[in-house]
Amino acid sequence: MYIKSIKLLLIIIFISFSNILFAQDDLLSLVDNGPKPKEYISNAFKSSRVVNGHSMEFIGKGVLDVRILHRFGLINTGFSNLWGLDQASMRFGFDYGVTKNFTVGIGRSTAGKEWDGFLKYRLVQQSVGGKNPSPVSVVLITGATISSAPWEFPDRKNYFSSRMGFYNEVIVGRKFNDKFSAQLAPTHVHVNLVKDANYTNEFFALGIGARYKFSKRSAFVVDYHYLVNSSEIDENLGSSQFENLKNPLSIGFDVETGGHVFQMHFSNSSGMNEKAFITNTTKSWGKAEVSFGFNLSRVFTVAKN
Repeated sequence: MYIKSIKLLLIIIFISFSNILFAQDDLLSLVDNGPKPKEYISNAFKSSRVVNGHSMEFIGKGVLDVRILHRFGLINTGFSNLWGLDQASMRFGFDYGVTKNFTVGIGRSTAGKEWDGFLKYRLVQQSVGGKNPSPVSVVLITGATISSAPWEFPDRKNYFSSRMGFYNEVIVGRKFNDKFSAQLAPTHVHVNLVKDANYTNEFFALGIGARYKFSKRSAFVVDYHYLVNSSEIDENLGSSQFENLKNPLSIGFDVETGGHVFQMHFSNSSGMNEKAFITNTTKSWGKAEVSFGFNLSRVFTVAKN
């Protein structure tokens, strides 16, 4: 009798357990067939900069990105100047992720002895699944520059505001697949002080950035800014400091090594902030007026997520 009771109990347990397993399978099938949760797309670029210009990518919340940018002299100066390596300019900067969608940054360039700062906010992040997925990311950026170089206009009063410039930018970008990402970045730059009334204060450019990933830790990148009002500038400015402006183009490679992102590139621009490379690029790729450079990024987590 005792053994029969045990057998009956085991049969009941087995039947109950089988029902639970079948119920779980039914639930899993419902989940698999139901709507997928929203998934945000990241790692469109390896760095928060394509080369010179901002990328659609962000650093993490509580992360400090220490950036050192080097740009050497022109490679067409030949062996006597070691193809430009005898000369160098640099920018060092600190970018901090306040939140995953909001970054602030400050930097200083030796070219023009310029300080710059920016605010970068992600309005929309590319996503799939869930309700209202977005096919693109949308990023808003505003920044300012100020020159600490010796005053070069002896006939004018040296106002603090005269040394300043400003820029505003919208980035619309998409990671198409694991290998290819691209973005468009309409940009407006305002320079407070110009030489005389015939000079323009306003510059409009369309930035184009792209990345093609050819290995797990390496990618090919292109960073180009087309000056929309360049014909107007050439007409009106004559022999000004902005004469013969060229569209800045940078081509290079990103290499990720642990916490570092190392960018090697060639560029016709010596400036390394938006005001500098959009309003001051006068070198031509067609004349081999190109400089080799590299950007080094090292991130540190300084606050817990």
